[in-house]
Amino acid sequence: MRILPKSIEKMIAEFSRLPGIGSKTASRLTFYLLKVSPVQFGQFVEAVSGLKNNVQQCRQCCNMAEAELCDICKDSKRDKRLICVVEDPLDVMALEQTKSFTGTYHVLGGAISPIDGVGPEQLKIAELVERVNALRKDSSESVEIILATNPSLEGDATAMYIARELKPAQAKITKLARGIPVGGDLEYTDEQTLTDAIKNRKEI
Repeated sequence: MRILPKSIEKMIAEFSRLPGIGSKTASRLTFYLLKVSPVQFGQFVEAVSGLKNNVQQCRQCCNMAEAELCDICKDSKRDKRLICVVEDPLDVMALEQTKSFTGTYHVLGGAISPIDGVGPEQLKIAELVERVNALRKDSSESVEIILATNPSLEGDATAMYIARELKPAQAKITKLARGIPVGGDLEYTDEQTLTDAIKNRKEI
């Protein structure tokens, strides 16, 4: 015998698929949506639909955007020759909250992890190399690449691979200072620690 209507069970099951959402939280979210007004529910549906239909990758930095270029890449005040390389868009959010970085970003889309079947070709490393080469070709001014991958085995391996790939471009390559705990993620690191890590970055 079915305890709940099929539509409710289906919604609970879909919420449960989300990271960090257990069955109890999924149930609470589902019943919350049942109680909201039609206007609020419509706004929720519109937001979910817009997330899938309107969001794309920035042509330049591979971050999330709603146009060909993201707002950071379009910002004329940003230093285009200072590129911070991160694994995920959430890392961009974490670094932006420090308000201490004035350059641009490059989002890899993960880290090299042979166990998970993720190699360099699955990441946006070739796009980064192409971007740096274009900057070096257009001007004699120096280019600095800050490798801000997570302080983990995968993150360090990714940083080493990128540094090797960028060596022919003769760009200045730095790495965040080790104020961030080994095995931690940038998105969970406090703003002051991230600010210190950016300011005290070391050349590699």
